Amino acid sequence: MFENLSDKIERAFKLLKGQGKISEVNISETLKEIRKALLDADVNYKVAKTFTDTVKQKALGQNVLNSISPGQLLIKITRDELAELMGGKNKELELISNPTIVLMSGLQGSGKTTFSGKLANYLKNKRGKKPLLVACDIYRPAAIDQLHVLGEQIGVEVFSDRENKDAVSISKKAIEQAKLNGNTVVIIDTAGRLAVDEQMMAEIAAVKNAIKPDEILFVVDAMTGQDAVNTAKTFNDRLDFGGVVLTKLDGDTRGGAALSIRSVVNKPIKFIGTGEKMEAIDVFHPDRMADRILGMGDVVTLVERAQEQFNEEEARKLQKKIAKNQFSFDDFLSQLQQIKKMGNMKDLVSMIPGVGKAMKDVEINDDAFKHIEAIIHSMTPKERQNPDLINGSRKQRIASGSGRNIQEVNKLMKQFEDTRKMMRMMGNKDQMMKMMRNMPRQR
Repeated sequence: MFENLSDKIERAFKLLKGQGKISEVNISETLKEIRKALLDADVNYKVAKTFTDTVKQKALGQNVLNSISPGQLLIKITRDELAELMGGKNKELELISNPTIVLMSGLQGSGKTTFSGKLANYLKNKRGKKPLLVACDIYRPAAIDQLHVLGEQIGVEVFSDRENKDAVSISKKAIEQAKLNGNTVVIIDTAGRLAVDEQMMAEIAAVKNAIKPDEILFVVDAMTGQDAVNTAKTFNDRLDFGGVVLTKLDGDTRGGAALSIRSVVNKPIKFIGTGEKMEAIDVFHPDRMADRILGMGDVVTLVERAQEQFNEEEARKLQKKIAKNQFSFDDFLSQLQQIKKMGNMKDLVSMIPGVGKAMKDVEINDDAFKHIEAIIHSMTPKERQNPDLINGSRKQRIASGSGRNIQEVNKLMKQFEDTRKMMRMMGNKDQMMKMMRNMPRQR
């Protein structure tokens, strides 16, 4: 996400590199390029101009011209202002009432129904809630079917009433059922509507007035750019929603909506959708997004995702195995599965400072581990537990069984052995100290 914007901002900062002296003139030139980059990313013109004016004012006010690292100081000011532009701090859902009622609103095709499923999955697995999904799109039977499919997929109950053509009545019945069933959150998926469709806008306003939701979320497709911001304003004037959800941020988006929407409607972005899977949902952190736009990565989110997959008991068992040199291909496979659960591979790589930029033109397929898994699955249980058994003839059988060639099997065996050695060494403090003492010293 934001690749083009990141590249252009990086080029703008390069104007300052190699300058013997930083002046008000070349700072102005850099900020002019940043403003152009923002406009190309479909950021609202007034927002882009105010942003660069503020950065310039702060830069000159903090005496960037006399700073030891003026370029770095200007990058820091730009980063802080970008974070502020997108809301400063993250704003999560307020889950105080029991049940908490969340009303979803948005345009047709914005990904609202899919996001309702993702939100239910997130609240169930990460916030310990018992959600109820409500199918309130009375115009599109396919939307009701879609919500039922998603509910089944994530193990969340769905309330629908196909005979009823009154969205207010369906919402009220769903809330009554939620109270009886002990659901702690009710997520009401309404029909996608056009902002200019007065009848549809009146309907969602009537639902809001009848059920008094604790939270109204406006779901918008980030790829629609500036149009998304204009639509958000129209919906906000009518519904006074509490937060924005940006979907499809994994696509070839220019990022204008993420950077403009907070300033225009003065409502926080609460969540972003980053892929098709039900787990592809992130709480929106303005400071982390600013880091990513400036190519600084997002280590905090990466660590959080890793911790979600981390099992303390399993880690202790693994540590014992490593200490006894019993790390097996089954353990290796288990580690791969945990990495895959963390999300889209290209997205994960982009969170590592410096690496995302280096790998931006490399196609990282989510199936990157498939051939490794195929090779491991072609081994017998004994071979997986004791890799030393694998000789030449066994390698040939494994290659045939996995549909890979013998070179790939050899390569995996070497990678596995290197991993095992490194893990053993990291677990042996004496060996690590010895290795460090033997390292050549700079003279």
